[in-house]
Amino acid sequence: MFVNEQIIAREVLVIDSDGSRLGVMKIDEALALAREKKLDLVNVAPNERPPVCRLMDYGKYKYEQSKREREARKHQKMTTIKETKVRPNIEKHDLDVKTKKSRTFLQAGDKVKVTVMFRGREITHPEIAERLLQQIATDLEDCAVVERMPKLEGRNMIMILAPKS
Repeated sequence: MFVNEQIIAREVLVIDSDGSRLGVMKIDEALALAREKKLDLVNVAPNERPPVCRLMDYGKYKYEQSKREREARKHQKMTTIKETKVRPNIEKHDLDVKTKKSRTFLQAGDKVKVTVMFRGREITHPEIAERLLQQIATDLEDCAVVERMPKLEGRNMIMILAPKS
């Protein structure tokens, strides 16, 4: 955005600080008017013919714009990924506890990465882990959708669940 002497057009359409049109003026007349009113001449539409310039306090405008951006960032929801780790030979009660914790994460709006960790020769039976992950997915199907199906990555099998909208 060009301000005051940065504006290179010869003639500009000037709009007053209250929004009323002052008409097409030569750039030096518009700058003199801005100095007289102790305001800045800001080019708000540089691609128009003639370019549209507005009389305003540029510092105040920049401050309000940054304030609006901060407010917009404050209202943005950041989705985080929480992780639940289990082993292929997990007991039923322990699995229920992990599933319940995953449910609270999902209800809070977070994604859940369920990881089945293999040790030693357990990796030779990936179907056990796949069955386990499918069971977790069916237990949580009322509040979650499977975003990524179970997949073997190194010595872990991973599935990602996302909250239902």
